[in-house]
Amino acid sequence: MSSARFGPSLLIGLGACVLFLSGAYARAGDSELLGALGWWTANSNRVFPERATYPDATGVVTVIHLGGPVDTRGHPFFTALGHNGRACITCHQPADGMSVSAKSLEARWVQTHGKDPIFAAVDGSNCPSQPQELAASHSLLLTRGLFRIARPWPPRAPDGGTIAPQFTIEVMHDPTACNLDPVYGLGSAHPMVSVYRRPRLPANLKYVISYGFAFDPKSGLPLAIDPQTGRRYAGNLLADRRARTLEEQALDALRTHLQRHGPLDAVQMRQIIDFESHVYVAQSADRAGGSLTDGAQGGPDALAAGKAAVLDSPRDPQWAEFASWKHDSGPHETPAQRAFRASVIRGIDIFNNRTFLIADSAGLNSMNFGNPTRNTCSFCHNMTRTGMDVAPGQVDLGTTNEPFADPAPDLPLFKLTCDPKYPPQPFLGRVVYTHDPGLALTTGKCADIGRITIQDMRGLAARAPYFSNGSAGTLRDVVDFYDRRYHIGFSEQDKEDLVHLLSVL
Repeated sequence: MSSARFGPSLLIGLGACVLFLSGAYARAGDSELLGALGWWTANSNRVFPERATYPDATGVVTVIHLGGPVDTRGHPFFTALGHNGRACITCHQPADGMSVSAKSLEARWVQTHGKDPIFAAVDGSNCPSQPQELAASHSLLLTRGLFRIARPWPPRAPDGGTIAPQFTIEVMHDPTACNLDPVYGLGSAHPMVSVYRRPRLPANLKYVISYGFAFDPKSGLPLAIDPQTGRRYAGNLLADRRARTLEEQALDALRTHLQRHGPLDAVQMRQIIDFESHVYVAQSADRAGGSLTDGAQGGPDALAAGKAAVLDSPRDPQWAEFASWKHDSGPHETPAQRAFRASVIRGIDIFNNRTFLIADSAGLNSMNFGNPTRNTCSFCHNMTRTGMDVAPGQVDLGTTNEPFADPAPDLPLFKLTCDPKYPPQPFLGRVVYTHDPGLALTTGKCADIGRITIQDMRGLAARAPYFSNGSAGTLRDVVDFYDRRYHIGFSEQDKEDLVHLLSVL
């Protein structure tokens, strides 16, 4: 049954059922649940709770705000600051783990007849020039959860200057009709490249803005320093690193997604950054595994209390917060819980210890590790408790570049041809076919084609689909892609164990 057919009362009933089955009422009461359910609109004047619990595909996700409840009246994160009716909260729904899921978007389209501001023409449709009343004009948002990201061409430096690109770009396939559009396309008066991406989380930011080195190991160059704070830019905020700080990210979102003209005042900016910096999100209960916080140290509280750091494997393996599940949890653990938790522990062992050959991945094999290099999942997913990359994390996994990307006839396809004067894409050569050039749209460099920032892995069950272009509809699809991409040879049991691991994060 499609989620679009669920009414509000049925959603509340399903949510209560999920919470009851998972045992999550140990941390969330009835009133808290009922207050938490429902879509957040701009200017709603609701109270953002200190803790809110939501049912999702595999159990329960919890969002906490360390500063306590927030009165959202006039708060810039919750207020429509531009002219399209959106606020920041519009595209970062708590029930979807501070992102948006394709299932929720489908339901919202039906409930509002496509009138919700999240479907705004600027980026909530495949192209602003298309008829906005048709669901087909919003197909990438409704089916993949993708927003249109319009990047200037040629690229622009942080100071606004033009960057001379090392490659030319041609549109080979334009199913959204936007890259060849006379107003919004590459041939327009203000040339733009339209790519389509999933929104990232304004949560767990302590980890997102951390870095493990004073230099970028992928380039060998020092990380640049923010003159305002004296801190080095971490580079993990957005898929293509176009924003280097939380302030730059907020301004980028206000200008493009909210269509605001002019900056915020200093007080409003501090309010947005302060709110985002106190939000943590993670799965807190599983239908089969039960509570992820009693005994184990899953859930957002452990994230909030933890330290952002690079792993020191094997002494500090990834996902060590579930280590207690290696042992029998006592007489209250059911056989079903015991079996599920044992599967998660096997998944953690695979994640940390199963080696395979990683090949032809720019931003990884182009470093000094060799091509191929033998390592594990935690080699790249090395930030404690989030699975991000502290290096920083732009890697060509292959989700957007041919020949590794899954078939995507609904996405644009570009042909990038590198100038012979510059180094080519390290493994794909001087001519690359891609659905999204990624970091190269920021730097203009051939070596960066297809490199995408590694994402925070917490709260995954609440925010399908996955990868920056929504190419993996389920967690199993994620595991299958890695298995195909690197010829790992996972067994069915291996895949099930890894899916169970991803579902409890």
